[in-house]
Amino acid sequence: MAEEILIPDYITVRELAEMIKASPIDVMKKLIANGIMASINQQIDYDTASIIVEELGFIPKSSTEVAQQEERRRAAESQTWRRVYTGERRENLKPRPPIVTILGHVDHGKTTLLDTIRKANVAAGEAGGITQHIGAYRAFHGGKQLTFLDTPGHEAFTAMRARGAQGADIAVMVVAADDGVMPTTREALNHVRAADVPFVVAVTKVDKPNANPELVKQGMSELNVIPDEWGGEYMFVPVAATKGQGVDDLLEALLLLAEERDIVANPKANPSGIVLEAQMDPNRGVIATLLVLNGTLKRGDTVMIGNTYGRVKAMFDESGKQVKDAPPSTPVAIMGISDMPSPGDSFNWVDSEKTARKLIQEREANEVRDEQRRRPTLEELFARFEAGDTKELTLILKADVQGSIQPIVEGLEKLSAQGGTESITVKILSQETGNISENDVNLASSAGAIIIGFNVSVDNAAQRVATNLGVDIRIYNIIYKLFESIELALNGMLEPVYENVVIGHAEVRAVYRISKIGAIAGSYILDGEARRNASARVLRKSQVILEKTGVSSLKRVNDDVKEVRSGFECGIGLANFTDFQEGDVIEFYVTQRVN
Repeated sequence: MAEEILIPDYITVRELAEMIKASPIDVMKKLIANGIMASINQQIDYDTASIIVEELGFIPKSSTEVAQQEERRRAAESQTWRRVYTGERRENLKPRPPIVTILGHVDHGKTTLLDTIRKANVAAGEAGGITQHIGAYRAFHGGKQLTFLDTPGHEAFTAMRARGAQGADIAVMVVAADDGVMPTTREALNHVRAADVPFVVAVTKVDKPNANPELVKQGMSELNVIPDEWGGEYMFVPVAATKGQGVDDLLEALLLLAEERDIVANPKANPSGIVLEAQMDPNRGVIATLLVLNGTLKRGDTVMIGNTYGRVKAMFDESGKQVKDAPPSTPVAIMGISDMPSPGDSFNWVDSEKTARKLIQEREANEVRDEQRRRPTLEELFARFEAGDTKELTLILKADVQGSIQPIVEGLEKLSAQGGTESITVKILSQETGNISENDVNLASSAGAIIIGFNVSVDNAAQRVATNLGVDIRIYNIIYKLFESIELALNGMLEPVYENVVIGHAEVRAVYRISKIGAIAGSYILDGEARRNASARVLRKSQVILEKTGVSSLKRVNDDVKEVRSGFECGIGLANFTDFQEGDVIEFYVTQRVN
């Protein structure tokens, strides 16, 4: 059987000859026979190289395509709904309704489209009860259910993915016919591709006098999103949401796309899924919106959500109606949780609150969540490359002006062709102008990418999220330093640099003296968060009286916790420090790599 040869997008004649163990002269002769004159050091593209390789008795394969297939496979395996039914017997799995999210430019009609679908297709039910907005709702078309995430925007979509969750099965890319493809459209496309979620393009506002749907198709095709009517694989659906025009066609297209996916669950299993939203109601306590992905959640069940837990005292659907159970793909707002979970947290059924407390304590002790959220640095990526675990370095590039982007991209691509890095490929997932934002960090976390900044800064929110998620951010203001740093890292020679990053402040409002323990500071979290594994310093009247110590205890009510967020009270104990006074400020910080 003929040997398969992986060929990059561009390769020199000499490299191709070495790859197939042939003489460069023989390769050049084959090129001439095909009407191509090329010197030994000249680059040829994949299509040309594949013809030569095939004529010499090998089977050509695109290394880029193989890498993309592997990336899609890994992304599919990481999808939350696939993970939650791992271990289920195939005969117990049943099709479940698809979960849909809507992405696109801010002014292209996402909210109007959602409102139109809701009014026309949501199951009837009287409003009332706990809330009118639970972050998701069900719609029906032709007797089939679809669940829409009512948090449009790629920021929310990617924030959820960055926390390890991928709630959407299908996406709708919204592009206005009177505006065309915008930079935000390209950004949203990067996010949905990184998630490997299939999508339909909704061409909105087709009823406008200046609408030009063909302009949308042309703009999307330049982003390699080819309409099916042009021979591509993507469905484009014209929509005028304010008139209801095309909405049924869009729902039909989404159901057709869902049929091609193996979207299944075991409705009889113990329930599990993800958190969509959470809020504190002054009268009812914590209200969490859960999206069930496997099993059936019932009133009275005990669930563990991230580092909190509770017994489901009541459940409400999107119309505010109380329900007793929620099968797969059903969003419900629940009461009974002890503390605020985060969007994207997973929830699982447990047999009792005692079991939940034990599991949470074990999780905190082993710091499992930190390890799962940790993202590779440049040095670790290169180590993985040398071990054969990866062939690609994924980067997100942010620069001060558009004119800086192109030379940086070209320089980074050249690094992948240099001898020291052999066949490692540099992939630019996103290249935009502006400061590094929380959205950039979430995208980097979910895609396993490194963020490169040139003449830009990092937003405070982005810095906190990067610290929590372990995202590697590199900032440069001299272009050759940027290239030098990455080249050194790719060759395993870059020494890391660390700095302290403040993550939150707590004000001491009461001091409790406890025998055999010492002093505990009853505190209120002013901003950010207090974290059990962080370092702390104590400030009194803006003066530092204790520079560095560890957190010996952190409690919410009577429970030991790993972190406490802004707006909550807690008890704080510090290692080797008992001299608390009311009004003291405890500053929490972590040490992170900056280079």
